[in-house]
Amino acid sequence: MTKGFGNLVRQAQQLQAKMLQVQEEMAGRTAEASAGGGMVTAVANGKQELVSIKVEKEVVNPEDVEMLQDLIVAAVNAALKKAREMVSEEMKKLTGGINIPGLM
Repeated sequence: MTKGFGNLVRQAQQLQAKMLQVQEEMAGRTAEASAGGGMVTAVANGKQELVSIKVEKEVVNPEDVEMLQDLIVAAVNAALKKAREMVSEEMKKLTGGINIPGLM
């Protein structure tokens, strides 16, 4: 019984090390999304951080700041969603598709 438990603990430690490695790799990968037909583009990394945002000058209208704000929010949310999905897919590869709460 002890040998089987020790093997299980070792496998869990290996999985944890692999997950940390994937998380580090994901920090260097990005996901991009746009809103308003490409007028606003946001890029997020695998750490769920906004890396960059690009706003085309044609969409900047002092008379309609609310529209620009809405486009920025939409682009950022879409980029963050894509980044989460990217990380989730990589984690599923490690866990064999098993959903482990708290991984991402």
